[in-house]
Amino acid sequence: MYVWARMARMLATTRSRGPYVMGAEGRLAFRCLPTDIDFNIHLNNARYMMLADLGRIDLFVRAGLIRLARKNGWAPMMGGLQAVYAREIRLWRCFEVVSSIETWEGSQVIGKHRFVLDNGETAALILTTAGVYDRKARSFIDIDEVVAALGRAAAPRPPTETERAFIASHRNLREQAKRS
Repeated sequence: MYVWARMARMLATTRSRGPYVMGAEGRLAFRCLPTDIDFNIHLNNARYMMLADLGRIDLFVRAGLIRLARKNGWAPMMGGLQAVYAREIRLWRCFEVVSSIETWEGSQVIGKHRFVLDNGETAALILTTAGVYDRKARSFIDIDEVVAALGRAAAPRPPTETERAFIASHRNLREQAKRS
């Protein structure tokens, strides 16, 4: 099942998962298919990113962000990510992508995607940074403003040491890319 079929399935089942509450986790179940594997017969690294995208889109749809973004001319955009692989996901293995919005600072949101095997072990962990871009203003929006526009009363928690290291690493790599 290619990405579009998986996205259609995710969107068709959105209501059954209910609205997303900030700080909660979203869970999507998958099976490693022949179209997902590399020559090692396990989930390839690019597929992890695509499945994390589905987890993130699920949260955005369920929180109302996609509808709000279309209405206001906004665009949720990825800034970067860091992935670690702890265990392989072999062909035909069932697993879940557990996604969450961890915290935010200014215009930057930190997300987390855990790939959890059917025995409960974590196979991979991906941290992401993203923002919401206002196409008219040509700038990223403060996330507190986005949360308020969603009608939510949520405050970010302070970033963990790991999240701060990720933010610093991302900032440094982004600066290097802009200089190149």
